Amino acid sequence: MDAHRGGAGVIIVGSGLGGYTLARELRKKDPQRPLTLITADSGEMYSKPMLSNAFGLNKAVEALVQKTAGQAAAELGITVLPRRRVTTIDRAGKTLMTTGDEDRRIAYDQLVLAIGAEPRAYAAAGSDAVPVAKVNDLDGYRSWRRDLAPDAAVLLIGAGLIGCEFANDLAVGGHRVTVVEPAGWPLGRLLPAALGQLLRHELEQTGIIVHTGRSVARMAPSGAGGFTAWLDDGTEVAFDRALSAIGLLPRTELAQSAGLTVARGIVVDRLLRTSDPAIFAIGDCAETEAGLLPFVLPLMAQARALAATLAGQETALSLPALPVVVKTPCLPLAVCPPPPGRDGEWIIAGQGRDRKALFRGSDGRPLGFALSGTAVAERQSLAKEMPSLME
Repeated sequence: MDAHRGGAGVIIVGSGLGGYTLARELRKKDPQRPLTLITADSGEMYSKPMLSNAFGLNKAVEALVQKTAGQAAAELGITVLPRRRVTTIDRAGKTLMTTGDEDRRIAYDQLVLAIGAEPRAYAAAGSDAVPVAKVNDLDGYRSWRRDLAPDAAVLLIGAGLIGCEFANDLAVGGHRVTVVEPAGWPLGRLLPAALGQLLRHELEQTGIIVHTGRSVARMAPSGAGGFTAWLDDGTEVAFDRALSAIGLLPRTELAQSAGLTVARGIVVDRLLRTSDPAIFAIGDCAETEAGLLPFVLPLMAQARALAATLAGQETALSLPALPVVVKTPCLPLAVCPPPPGRDGEWIIAGQGRDRKALFRGSDGRPLGFALSGTAVAERQSLAKEMPSLME
């Protein structure tokens, strides 16, 4: 165990899209600054959004790897420390303690937490005897694909953004998919009922069985390596593999143990700075004044703004309305959710697969939209009419 003063400079914890995007953006502005990226996984550079459409892209797991940790380190001129877990932050001494092949103390001048979010724990009666997978990174996806036989029957729990994308992609890959979702329609937090029911219809047209308004009451092994789930209405679902997609929780334990301010996520200001001026946070773990922003475009904007700040030019985060493109080939979708808690109503136009839904506030102003089919082409022009997430 040693105090590695050569690590002083910027330390980024996390090698996901946020960590590597920040490293790349900072390198553009400051080619010489010591920069170290520490990660609990292999440190491979890949695009996390591609995990939920790999079958559709005809991609084998290893084809998703854009660069190894060594290649990324060489290209960016940084140090990458894979398979290391940060266990404590010593704010007074400005050091981290890591574990891995050896315990090590590493110094920092500025520290960035890009540690993402953890899949919510799933439990139902009997689930302790049934393997229920969670996919949140490349390592988890490798394990999932390795254990997934061709033509497997898959029980997918949750029809939010990731659940719908995985369901569609698994069906494209030739798997028999059953989705169970407690809400009344898929993407219940993002879509109005009419578009949600349209999505359900299109998922079913691909061969997916969709149970909405239902939950898994019990599950158990059924012999010969298979399993059975019983829904709360008594429906039986036979399956070979189960995947939980019931949402994510920001990883806050490390920040909390270091005494940083934590709410739902790690609280940051407009500079992405935590309650310690030397420590910053971006991505799924960070809670901005606009709340948690678990989408790609806000993360990229955070990385660009923080890179400028770390390079010496303080840059406050500003976010226009950023539509989310849903990767469901059975029904193209783009959504710009209205701000939480705002009064208003959805007004829907169009027919068939091509729908345009505008959420108008009580004063008539447009606050959000949802588009399907060919109407998705309007997402950029409509986004300009929507209120900014952060001015």
